[in-house]
Amino acid sequence: MTYASATYVEETRLGFRFLATHTWQHHVLRVAINDLKRLIGEPLPRGGVLLDAGCGQGKSFRLLREAFAPDRLIGLDADPHSLSLAQDEARREGVDAQMLTADCAGIELPDASVDVLFCHQTFHHLVEQEKALAEFWRVLKPGGWLLFAESTRAYIDTWVIRWFFRHPMHVQKSADEYLAMLRAQGFVFDEANVSLPYLWWSRSKDFGLLERWGLRAPPPPGQREETLVNVAARKPQAGREPGA
Repeated sequence: MTYASATYVEETRLGFRFLATHTWQHHVLRVAINDLKRLIGEPLPRGGVLLDAGCGQGKSFRLLREAFAPDRLIGLDADPHSLSLAQDEARREGVDAQMLTADCAGIELPDASVDVLFCHQTFHHLVEQEKALAEFWRVLKPGGWLLFAESTRAYIDTWVIRWFFRHPMHVQKSADEYLAMLRAQGFVFDEANVSLPYLWWSRSKDFGLLERWGLRAPPPPGQREETLVNVAARKPQAGREPGA
């Protein structure tokens, strides 16, 4: 079962089990982190404080350590059970990670204390998305990176996802709407920092079978409903406020 709190909607039992699988770690998390690395370009940020906002069961920890070698890695999640499993995952992988029980809309970290904030497939669970994004802005240092990877309304609002999972449907956004939300908060990025992956698992109408069978080419951007959006955005060095 799942329930809606004031700030987020929990995973179903099926969804919770799926997030513990090799499929999730290898085909979803790994692919997203590799894509975000490409969107950052070289050199990648190394060291400092990395916050995994909505870390779930910690399957990202090893991948994030390998990619960014943070001096301090913090896993944040609103679900204490997930954080307990994330701590176990960190021990298995030999990752030194601190667990923080908190909602993304109320992060108990000081202002300007985070160098890299990784938020993967979390926003579609959040009710107070703008408040969460404002918290991301607050805790990031000027010049810090927000690594944002999210499913769009076109994926969340499909029969297979509605059947197996639960989400706050009234806050789901398109790729363009997510990009506009990031820019409205003050984050900066250009086309080279954005990708619109059209991955098979995000296409519940056909799961990309026609392309995999060689029967057709995937439609190009602009001629399809985008199902995923990945962004490597920065809080400007000057620390300007939104709209400044």
